[in-house]
Amino acid sequence: MNAPAPIDYTQLFRLDNRTVVVIGAGSGIGRESAQALAAQGAHVVIADYAFDAAEATTALIQAQGGSAEAYQLNVLDDDAIDAAVERFGSAAALVFTAATNVRKRMEDYSMDEFDRVVNLNLRASFQLIRKFGTRFAANGGGSIIGFASIRAQVVEPGQGVYAATKAGLVQLAKTGAAEYGAAGVRVNVVAPGVVETPLTAQITANPEWYGAYASKSALGRWSRPDELAGAVVFLASDASTFVTGTTLTVDGGWTAIDGRYTPPAS
Repeated sequence: MNAPAPIDYTQLFRLDNRTVVVIGAGSGIGRESAQALAAQGAHVVIADYAFDAAEATTALIQAQGGSAEAYQLNVLDDDAIDAAVERFGSAAALVFTAATNVRKRMEDYSMDEFDRVVNLNLRASFQLIRKFGTRFAANGGGSIIGFASIRAQVVEPGQGVYAATKAGLVQLAKTGAAEYGAAGVRVNVVAPGVVETPLTAQITANPEWYGAYASKSALGRWSRPDELAGAVVFLASDASTFVTGTTLTVDGGWTAIDGRYTPPAS
């Protein structure tokens, strides 16, 4: 494949005249990412299982002068994914953030809970990467951006199944990068640390748990959802034309720190 044209640095992060599909954009990181993409000129497809939430994000972007449309999508429905690819396969980028977690030790997990976490976090990711990847390849290129987690790298009790799905997503992204790269398709994942979203409400409701997580970060705090949006814009834009098969970690230094105790310097 020929290399892309030289980059105009004044347009490095601009997404004018490009469509980006954001799955899970009804709330949290997906909503913030959608706003950031729209602010850079993209037309953003706000896809979410909850259509009212998708409409709310769409209205928010339009009120800010951006371009967006709401779309209801159940990523557990293979036919629905096929329909989304058929309708939005000409997009320049796909972002997917939808995930779930059941925080239980392995011995306490039911297989129904296991299936629920694996199906949304891993099976749906597999379908999205290969379905959009194939269409993007036919179009001559595109960017696919998934959301993994620091749990793909480090774990704690009660995070086993969630961690396994996120580690699996990292490997799917690498494989997608390898299989579709020659056709100009880039596949990457963003790996957040602890972020204040509906998915972490169980933790934020517990002051001791919340504080322990905050102290683990090198920055001494949790992330806001909007602090992940820059990574998404980077991976969707021409600023990352030679970035693929990688994990962009945005964790406030969580995985840089060894242990939870700060020893004396001397």
